[in-house]
Amino acid sequence: MLGGRPQCREDLLFHLRNRAAHELWLVIVDASASTRRHGALTDAKGLLAQLFDDAYRQRARMALLTASGHSPKWQVQGLKAAKGLAGWLAQLGAGGGTPLLAALSEAGQWLHARRQRYPAEQQRLLVITDGRLKAIDGLPLLDCPGVLVDIERGPITLGRAKQLALQLHLDYRHIDAV
Repeated sequence: MLGGRPQCREDLLFHLRNRAAHELWLVIVDASASTRRHGALTDAKGLLAQLFDDAYRQRARMALLTASGHSPKWQVQGLKAAKGLAGWLAQLGAGGGTPLLAALSEAGQWLHARRQRYPAEQQRLLVITDGRLKAIDGLPLLDCPGVLVDIERGPITLGRAKQLALQLHLDYRHIDAV
């Protein structure tokens, strides 16, 4: 008895692994002070919790960039989605300025470099913002399909997120319709 060990080459069975392209979900979260108004960031956290759960189940890779304070900050860059993102989400707070344009520019450069390294990877983009920027001139070309979710609420809305989505070539959705 050989205990199931092969005796000759013909006894070996080769199984090729599934070579489907990985998916990368890049999420840019505007966590500036203006997103605190009318519970906008709280609702965005609910959306993000569902997104992280979906990414985990689909074995997608995540990249997460927050735009608050003086400069954007990477939380995760291209790692497999993990349950640990829930802890980060619980601590996410809003404050400071809106370095969203800097975040978009940095994300564009990062996506381009990532595309060079992993050409078969399917990239998706999600931008969560209230669109409250002073100017939206000089937007980068992201060359990535995606959605911009508008979290602006209140009696007076500026509606800049819709214009931002149009210029970035992203689909537009309001948080109440998601």
